[in-house]
Amino acid sequence: MTAPGVTSGEVESALAAVVSALPGGGEAREGQRQMATAVAASIAGGRHLVVRAGTGTGKSLAYLLPAVLSGRKVVVATASKALQDQLDAKDLPFLRAHLDHPFIWAVVKGRANYLCRQRIDEVEAGLGQAELQLGGESVQAELEQLLGWADTTVSGDRAELPIEPSPRAWSALSVSGDECPGAARCPRGGDCFAEQARSKAAEADIVVANLALYGVNIGSGDRVLPEHDIVVVDECHQLEDVLSSTLGFEMGAPRFAAFAVRVRAVVADPQLAAAVIEAGAAALATLRPHLGRRLPRPLPTEVIDALVLLRSRVEVIAAALRAIQTSVADADQRRARAQRLATSLTDELDMVLDLPENYVAWVPDGGEPRLAVAPIEVGPVLGAMVWGSRTAVLTSATIPSGMARRVGLAADQFDELDVGSPFDYEHHGLLYCALHLPDPRADGYREALHEDLEALIRAAGGRTLALFTSWRALEAAVAVLRPKLPFPVLAQGDLPVTRLIETFRADSAACLFATTGLFQGIDVPGETLSLVTIDRLPFPRPDDPLLEARRDRVGSAAFGVIDVPRAATLLAQAAGRLIRSASDQGVVAVFDRRLGTARYRWEIIRALPPFARTRHRREAEAFLAEITG
Repeated sequence: MTAPGVTSGEVESALAAVVSALPGGGEAREGQRQMATAVAASIAGGRHLVVRAGTGTGKSLAYLLPAVLSGRKVVVATASKALQDQLDAKDLPFLRAHLDHPFIWAVVKGRANYLCRQRIDEVEAGLGQAELQLGGESVQAELEQLLGWADTTVSGDRAELPIEPSPRAWSALSVSGDECPGAARCPRGGDCFAEQARSKAAEADIVVANLALYGVNIGSGDRVLPEHDIVVVDECHQLEDVLSSTLGFEMGAPRFAAFAVRVRAVVADPQLAAAVIEAGAAALATLRPHLGRRLPRPLPTEVIDALVLLRSRVEVIAAALRAIQTSVADADQRRARAQRLATSLTDELDMVLDLPENYVAWVPDGGEPRLAVAPIEVGPVLGAMVWGSRTAVLTSATIPSGMARRVGLAADQFDELDVGSPFDYEHHGLLYCALHLPDPRADGYREALHEDLEALIRAAGGRTLALFTSWRALEAAVAVLRPKLPFPVLAQGDLPVTRLIETFRADSAACLFATTGLFQGIDVPGETLSLVTIDRLPFPRPDDPLLEARRDRVGSAAFGVIDVPRAATLLAQAAGRLIRSASDQGVVAVFDRRLGTARYRWEIIRALPPFARTRHRREAEAFLAEITG
């Protein structure tokens, strides 16, 4: 897997030229230089690289530039579609404009992110109305807007839409990978938006995907990404969880209902679709006693019997679909889509009934019963499908201890590098641990937390992101502090997340109270944010079925191997919301005394930015008062 590559001098020279073109003349960053030369060496030597690159490093340029200069085929797998869009709209165009080395890039997303021309034809022809089940003028109006956009869009990518379409309207004009019969069997396969994106990716030097799509690519027979020499995994701390999700699946009532809708559009006998819904409901009912728990091995007899009945009903439909003969292209497409869904559902039921040793099945807590299946370890799949056949660069601002081992990288397979961050955390930030508060599990903790939180918010003049590890804690804090504080208190759930963050950014005195969903991904540089608070160490739930299965495999060391690294990573992500530029200053407050007393505290503290530290609230208040004026 070795290649001549480029020299460190060539990389450094090119990086200096590109950085100098940044607004204001750019700024040379030693960590960025170190990372860029290490990535170039990794690509040239064919040896995997794990890089911790703190906030402000400029890691996107640090991996993109040597990837482009290498002349190799590179896939960048990001943690989110938002980061995909950032690379596509900002980083890669900038690099092409200022790097004296021409290259082509392409963005590939899952098939359901693109309009389906065949579905558009069917809707415009008034076909498959039973399949659409739209109902309501608002959705019909949405459809008309989407059809109008379909006449002008070049990519068919929903990210280009100025509005977020409703799931019902979008699904009427798109198809998932599970149901698409493929370009060769589709009348519009020649000008399919998704296939066009794949064709562009086949010709590109740099292909930008997301981790979920990368998981689909290695976990199914549908190769949605081109063959490549190099893979860069950005925000790699999410790799294990995203791959567990994409290599697994869920079954619930909505899944069976959607399948039935597709079937009714093709099969004349309405009882077939009704029988699947009935059998699906019966199977889910047998799962109710197991809500929030793993299913035992072997499965309970009543669960097996219900799943076998459901499978037989799906097979009857599959046989009926195979028997349909039609010369009408649109009707044949609806039949093919329903047949693909039947095959997918049958395969998943077979897996549950003969669950592989490396997989766990459980019934997620909350709402109606549904069946979830996921691999306990993703390392074997990554080892077999990725690490042995291409060079990988894994990078993030926070990398959990033991991550490389958990994703299947052996110690002798990779090099590790920590380039730090260019920010002056020691002088610009203060970590306050409220050691005087009761243990979070003790009586009186919540009242003491609210008192500390109120004092710090007043000292900061608002400007606070208050993070909570549960909705209950969030709602209690909002109920107590919103009437008391002279600053606007925004709460997660008040508005859609995007608008919530925009509203927070627009008001420098506002406070935003949120849950773990905003521990990462929110970027609010400047004076709007001077205080980040976390109510307690974000340990995962002890009864999480997938983590339970992983703990069972690790044994007595599970808390240190699984729980502590997860808590450390999530806390570091939360603390990383504070300083997003060289001029930012502020306080990170943790209202959990275990950060200062527990035997595992240093592993968590070492994962955090190197702030100055205090246990005294008055010092935190004084620091806030000084920087907020």
